[in-house]
Amino acid sequence: MIRKKASTSGSDRNLDFNTTWSTAAGELRLVPMDKSGGFSVRPGIYELRGSMALRGGVNFTVHSAGATAVTLVLFHREEDEPYARIPFPEHYRIGDVWAMIVFGLDIEEFEYAYSVDGPWDPGKGLLFDKNKYLLDIYARAVTGQSNWGVKNSGFYKARVVRNNFDWEKESFPFIKMEDLVIYELHVRGFTKHNSSGVSAPGTFRGLIEKIPYLKALGVNAVELMPVFEFDESADEREYNGKRLMNYWGYNSVSFFAPNTSYTAALEYNREGNELKTLIRELHRNGIECILDVVYNHTAEGDERGPVISYKGFDNQIYYLLTPEGKYYNFSGCGNSVNCNHPVVQDLILESLRYWTTAYHVDGFRFDLASILGRNEDGSPMTNPPILERLACDPVLSDVKLIAEAWDAGGLYQIGGFSYRGRWAEWNGRYRDDLRDFLKGDFSLWKTAAERITGSRDIYDPARRGFNASINFLTCHDGFTLNDLYSYAGKHNEENGWNNTDGSDDNRSWNCGVEGETGDENINRLRRKLMRNAMTVLMLSRGTPMVLSGDEFMNSQWGNNNAYCQDNEISWLNWEDLKRNRTFHDYVQALIHFRRAHPVIRKKHGDCSLGMPEMRILEPDWGARTLGVIYAGRTEDGRVDDVVFLAVNVHWEPQTLRIPDGRLWRVVMDTEQEDGGVHEGTRGYGENQGRTVRGEVWLAPRSVQVLVLCGA
Repeated sequence: MIRKKASTSGSDRNLDFNTTWSTAAGELRLVPMDKSGGFSVRPGIYELRGSMALRGGVNFTVHSAGATAVTLVLFHREEDEPYARIPFPEHYRIGDVWAMIVFGLDIEEFEYAYSVDGPWDPGKGLLFDKNKYLLDIYARAVTGQSNWGVKNSGFYKARVVRNNFDWEKESFPFIKMEDLVIYELHVRGFTKHNSSGVSAPGTFRGLIEKIPYLKALGVNAVELMPVFEFDESADEREYNGKRLMNYWGYNSVSFFAPNTSYTAALEYNREGNELKTLIRELHRNGIECILDVVYNHTAEGDERGPVISYKGFDNQIYYLLTPEGKYYNFSGCGNSVNCNHPVVQDLILESLRYWTTAYHVDGFRFDLASILGRNEDGSPMTNPPILERLACDPVLSDVKLIAEAWDAGGLYQIGGFSYRGRWAEWNGRYRDDLRDFLKGDFSLWKTAAERITGSRDIYDPARRGFNASINFLTCHDGFTLNDLYSYAGKHNEENGWNNTDGSDDNRSWNCGVEGETGDENINRLRRKLMRNAMTVLMLSRGTPMVLSGDEFMNSQWGNNNAYCQDNEISWLNWEDLKRNRTFHDYVQALIHFRRAHPVIRKKHGDCSLGMPEMRILEPDWGARTLGVIYAGRTEDGRVDDVVFLAVNVHWEPQTLRIPDGRLWRVVMDTEQEDGGVHEGTRGYGENQGRTVRGEVWLAPRSVQVLVLCGA
C-alpha cells in the first residue's frame, strides 16, 4: 500500500501565529513591557528565526555572534529612507540571539532591514558596520527585485509574509526515484519567447499554463533552475548591443524567499503564492517539483562584492575564509559558504524544512554539492555533518536529495554521496561516457554497458539500489542535444569573453559541418543521432533527466554557457515544436514506453523463461554492436516483460546475434524518421513492426528497441 501524506486544507503546514496563543494555563496575552524607538516592545520568541506576525504585534528574531548592538529599521513600502529605528534593548539578548516583539505594526505598511554594530577587522573576517542596512537572513520575502532586470537601489529589505495559502486538499504524487522522468527547465526561459502562447510569459503563471504539455509529454517531475531570490542585474554589462545579466540565477540573495520577478503580479505580504499555486497544480497532474538550490555560495561575492546580509551579521561564520580574511572560492563565484559550521548547518536545514513544509517541494538538487562537504579550512571532510543531518532529518525524510557531486575547486565525488542511502547524484560519468560512445567510440562498449545498466561500478546496487544515478546527456550547463551533434566546439562569443568561458570538454560531433546547414543528409544524420541518444537515455537503469526543449530540438547556436543570455539564445522557441513535431512525438513515445515497462527501471518479478533481470550481449568477434536485455514481469505481474536494446554506433551496418532463438518484435528503430513508432498502438508501436529471430540487422549509427513476442 502506498503511503500518503496527510492532505492540508486552508493553510500551510508550518505554524502561523496570527492569533493569540493558548496554553494549559489559559490564554497567553502579549503585553508591552518597554519602549524603544517610539514603539511599545517586549522580549520576543528566541526559538524562532526571522519575522512573524502575531496578534497585536510582530516578532523579530536575529542572531549574531560578533554584534554589539542590533537595530530594527522600518521603511514605508517601496521607500529607501527609514521612518523608524528601533534598537533591540540589551536585555532582549540571550546568548547570541536578539528577539523583540514590536506592537502597533501593520505588516502591509512597512518593510524592514537591520543595522548591526560590532568590530571592524577584515583581517579577522569581521565586517560589522552600523551604517549598512542588512537583509534579514531568514527573510521570507525580499523587496526591490520584483521587476525583472530593474537594478536594486543599493540595499535589500524584507517583508513579513502571511502563510495562509489554500492548498485545497492537495495530495502528493510520491513517485519513487526510479520511476521519475525529470525535466529540467528555467522558469523565465521556458515561456518568455512570444511563441509560447501563454498569458504571462516568463513567470510561474506561464509555466502553470504549460502543465498540460508536460503531462502529455509524460514527464513526472520538473526540476526548476534557481527560484530563490537572486539578483539578475549582478555584474550586468552590455556586449554587441545586448544587455547581459545573471540570467540563470545561481547567486542567491536569500535562502528563504522566492524570486518575486518570476511572478505575474505583485504579491505584497503574500510572496510565494504563485509558486505555491504552480506546485499545487503540478501535484494535481501527478508531477513532482524539484528545486535546484544554491547553498554553496551567495550573491555577496568576495571582498569586492556587496554587503547584503551574511557579511554584515557574521562574515567569519557564514563563509570559508583564508587566514588573511579573504574568501575561498571553490564555487567559481567569489565565495564559498561555510556549510559545516553549526550555525550554517542550522540555516541550511531550516531553509530546506521551510521549502518542504510551506511550499510542499518534493525534492532538492544541490548545486556544487561537494562544497557542502568542505571543512572550515576548505579541506574535504570524511563524514560532513551537514550531509549526515540532511540525510537523517525527519522533516526531509520523504523528499529527494540530489547532489551535483563536484565543485569548481577540483573535488569530483561521483559515487561519494552515499550518506544513509538517501542521496542520488547527477551522474557526470554517464554523460561523458555515453557522449563518447554514441558518437562512435565503440572501444568504450564495456563502459557504456555499465552506464546503461545503472552504473553498478559506481553505485553498488546492493547498498543503493538503482536510485542513486541521475542519468543525463544534456543539462542547462553545456550544449543542448541539438547542438551536441551540430557543433564540434563551443561558440560563446556572444558572452563577451572572446569564447574563453564555458567548457571545452564537450565530446560533441558536428557530423561534418559546423552549425546549421542546408545539407539534408547531414541534418538527417543529426536527427538520427538525437534519436539514438534519447533512446539509450530512456532505456537506461537509473533516473533519466531531460533538458527542456531537447524534445523538440532546441538550439542555443553552439553557446554552451548561456548563463548571461536573457534573450532568444536561452528562451525556448515553441515554433521548433511545430517544425520538429515528429521528433517530439518520438521522445514522447519513448517516455511512455519506459513507463509501460517496469523492467527497464527496476527489478520487477522473475521472468518465467528463466532469463536474468539484466543481460549484456557482448559483441561477437568483429562485430561492433551492444545489446542489453531486461527481463521480469509486467506491472500487474501477470505476464513476462522482456525488453531488448540494440545499439550500433558504427558508420557501417552491423548484425547483432540474439541468443535463445526466440521471436522478437522491433517496436522502435531510429533509422526511421519517426523512430518506427506507429499511430494507434498505445504510442510505441508494439502491435506493429517486423519480427526477427536469431539476429537483428542494424543500419549504420542506429538503435533499435525490441520486445519478446508473447511476453
